Amino acid sequence: MDDSVKTDGNKERFKHNAFLRVLNSIDRGLGWVERTIIASSVLLMAILMSAHVVGNLLFNRGIPGTYEVTEMLIVIITFVGLGYAARHARHIRMSAVYDLLKGRVRKALLIVISVGSAALMFYLAYKSAQYDLALYVRGRTSSALHIPMWVINLALPAGFTLAGIQYSLTAIRNLISKDIYRTFREKEEYSEVPLESSDNHICLKGNSVHNKKHTTD
Repeated sequence: MDDSVKTDGNKERFKHNAFLRVLNSIDRGLGWVERTIIASSVLLMAILMSAHVVGNLLFNRGIPGTYEVTEMLIVIITFVGLGYAARHARHIRMSAVYDLLKGRVRKALLIVISVGSAALMFYLAYKSAQYDLALYVRGRTSSALHIPMWVINLALPAGFTLAGIQYSLTAIRNLISKDIYRTFREKEEYSEVPLESSDNHICLKGNSVHNKKHTTD
């Protein structure tokens, strides 16, 4: 009877680990996509702006469309960065009520927040995709370089979708794990705040040790 219980437990643990490995692979793949897009956009923007400044100084003529391309890159960095911020919990958190809770209630609230945030992100992705489709139908292009605006605005539904996936992964991780995870990979940990009383306690303890040593001598 005990052997069968252990076997069932091992099978359940194997399935659980296999499921986590799949989610971990998805998370790693999306992380690589986010880092590649953001790093490439920042690098391209830095090179383009530097070349534009050098051209103005040396040849009295910059690169046409520099500011237009820079604005487009800022849009891409901003919205793709949504997923990156959600992955590392670098977004703004309103945690006044959340910080007062403990245990299962705290974890349950985190799951509700993650599910609600994921639903909101997917809804915004849907609405931004509709907007991008309207830009494609109208054939709108940029003023200087005539770049199709729908290509640049693909960053909106893509960024919202990446953020929604990250919030979904956070909710799933908290549902299947005992600990509380603020993201799929990062556990929720709070460092202890140093108090003035602790410093006074150390000083008093040091004085008592010194007095004791002096008395012994």
